[in-house]
Amino acid sequence: MVPDKNIDAPALDEKDVALFISLCQFVWVQGEPLPLIYDVQHPIYARQGINLPVLKYLQAIGLISLEAAGYVKRKFGKHTRLFYFGRPTKIQFPREANNQLDLGHVLLTAKGKALVAFCDAKRNQEFYEYVIERWCREGLVVSSILKRP
Repeated sequence: MVPDKNIDAPALDEKDVALFISLCQFVWVQGEPLPLIYDVQHPIYARQGINLPVLKYLQAIGLISLEAAGYVKRKFGKHTRLFYFGRPTKIQFPREANNQLDLGHVLLTAKGKALVAFCDAKRNQEFYEYVIERWCREGLVVSSILKRP
C-alpha cells in the first residue's frame, strides 16, 4: 500500500498498514467503499485478525468510524448493485422504494476511503458467501452478475 503524496494521510507504520489491509478484504463498493462488519465477534473476521480491539485502534488512528448501534444506507429503490473486488452483485429489495441496507458497525473516514484504493487486499470467498447468506436471510433477493470474457 503506497499512498499518494497528495493525500493528507495519517502516519502509518507497518502494523497499521497490515491491519488496514486486513480490514479491506471486507470492503464492498456501492458508490463508496463500505466495510461490512456485521458482528465484530464473528469468526469470519477474527480469523483475519479483525476484532473489537483492532477496530477501536483503527478508529483511534482516524481510518474508520465504529458504531455499536450500526449503520444503514437508506433510500434504495427496488434494485441496487454492490461490487466486491470488482464483481457486481445485484440486490432486489422487498419494496419498490425507501429500502435500506444494514452496513454493520464500521464506516471508513475520509482518510480511510482515500487509502482503501491503495490497499493490496485479497478477495475473501468465505466472506463473500457469508454476506450473501446474510442478505438472503434478511429477505433480499441476491444474484451475481457474471461478466462474459
